Amino acid sequence: MTTFKALQVSEGAEGVFEQRLVEREIAELPAGEVLIRVRYSSLNYKDALSASGNRSVTKAYPHTPGIDAAGVVTESSVGEFAPGDEVIVTGYDLGMNTAGGFGQYIRVPAAWVIKHPLGLSLRESMMLGTAGLTAALCVDKLEQAGLESHNGPVLVTGATGGVGSIAVALLASQGYEVVAATGKTDQGAFFKRLGASRVLDRSLLEAGSERPMLKEQWAGAVDTVGGEILFNVVKSLKYGASAACCGLTAGTGFQGSVLPFILRGVNLLGVDSVELPMVVKASMWDRLSLQWKLDLQDQVREISLEELPEAIEAMLAGRLVGRVLVSLD
Repeated sequence: MTTFKALQVSEGAEGVFEQRLVEREIAELPAGEVLIRVRYSSLNYKDALSASGNRSVTKAYPHTPGIDAAGVVTESSVGEFAPGDEVIVTGYDLGMNTAGGFGQYIRVPAAWVIKHPLGLSLRESMMLGTAGLTAALCVDKLEQAGLESHNGPVLVTGATGGVGSIAVALLASQGYEVVAATGKTDQGAFFKRLGASRVLDRSLLEAGSERPMLKEQWAGAVDTVGGEILFNVVKSLKYGASAACCGLTAGTGFQGSVLPFILRGVNLLGVDSVELPMVVKASMWDRLSLQWKLDLQDQVREISLEELPEAIEAMLAGRLVGRVLVSLD
């Protein structure tokens, strides 16, 4: 019987969750039409939450996290996929309550699987992963709402994170003036490589929360943190501008005045990449492989499964910068 390596998270004594590498059997994987040999995954904040026992993400343990996976089909019971096909799986229940990409094999429903775009290698696709897909969705929504490069500066919050850093790079590559907001203002060289015009200390976005309106500054914004910072961003949008909201690291609460919406006509755009219809997901991957293709080589750190626990700890402690690519070869 075929076995494979996987990172497994288990609940130990006194509710302490432990991460360790194990040998699993393919027969233990859940039911699904497509069996995939995973070549690459990536580390996301949701993975770190799952790996630390957060039951709002993962209900039952032991469990293998990993909301991203890129690999090769080894078995398929549907006509859409055949052994040897290179594919991507992101979102849906992968890595949440279904064994995910931190294992060398996954078995999933065919409806979760997308053919690999020709313009990206498997490795390049997981440099992007869910973070890149989410960043692309944010930029697409902003442009659909009227954002153009001549409108003025675009703010990206949480800019050292996965979504934030890719959003900075993507916007800059399309000619936007990008302001990167972060608590890690010592990362100037990192932001310069991404193409940011300037770096803004996150604390400046936390001031003025008691006021219903703030000075108009931003032609658009990608917010990856939520909480009080998000509403201060909304209060600082230019007339008719929009903010795309996709994260919650600063909190899930959202309290504030309706005044920015009714006096400046601003828009708050919600972005989800988990339950996104496959046709939209496929179109975004095509864009990321062609006209929005990025060179992220210098912004990505590649690690093995064995190195994942240390990277997860660093992510939860807020020490990571940029993307973490996980090789499963």
